[in-house]
Amino acid sequence: MSHYLYLVRHGEHQDAEHGLRDGKLSERGKRQSMLIADRLGGLPFDGVYHSPLEAPSETAAFLSQRLPSIQPEPSTLLFDCIPSGPTPDMPHAYQGWYGGITEEEIVAGQAQMGDAVSEWFTPAREDRHDLLITHNAVIGWFVREAFQAPEWRWMGTNVAHTALTIIRIRSAKPAEVVTLNDLAHLPVELRTGLPVDQPV
Repeated sequence: MSHYLYLVRHGEHQDAEHGLRDGKLSERGKRQSMLIADRLGGLPFDGVYHSPLEAPSETAAFLSQRLPSIQPEPSTLLFDCIPSGPTPDMPHAYQGWYGGITEEEIVAGQAQMGDAVSEWFTPAREDRHDLLITHNAVIGWFVREAFQAPEWRWMGTNVAHTALTIIRIRSAKPAEVVTLNDLAHLPVELRTGLPVDQPV
């Protein structure tokens, strides 16, 4: 049996382009949220969970408006965080990114992601479908976990606002990434949140 994780980054929030990490959804973010809701319609979700921060909470609220059968629940395991600190095998180019990050933030992020993996990277007795509305770093860590890649590798995984990533957890085989940063539901003008523009 398979445990499917549907990972969705929250919609774009106001002033996201100015570096703010959270806030109310922008008008684009609201449209993104409605479109991912339409994309996910009809899937048999067993659980829907979201980060308690404002943008993912509002994204989850839009989904529940369009999909009245779901009841999103906040989870502190899905907070935005720093999943790991610098490691000896990390490329030098990433080292400077940690300049403003405290040791306490790193320790808290490591503990959170350890608990999140224990919570959701578990096989199911029957097919299970969980939707997690969260942040770029959390999704990057889950993808890294699926590939059993080095700890720093979450930093090279970027997903757009309301992009869809699906991971399949199995009992007898390694986890597999079914799709990563799927933007098929978004027109080009709504594809935001990536560090570089996507080719069209």
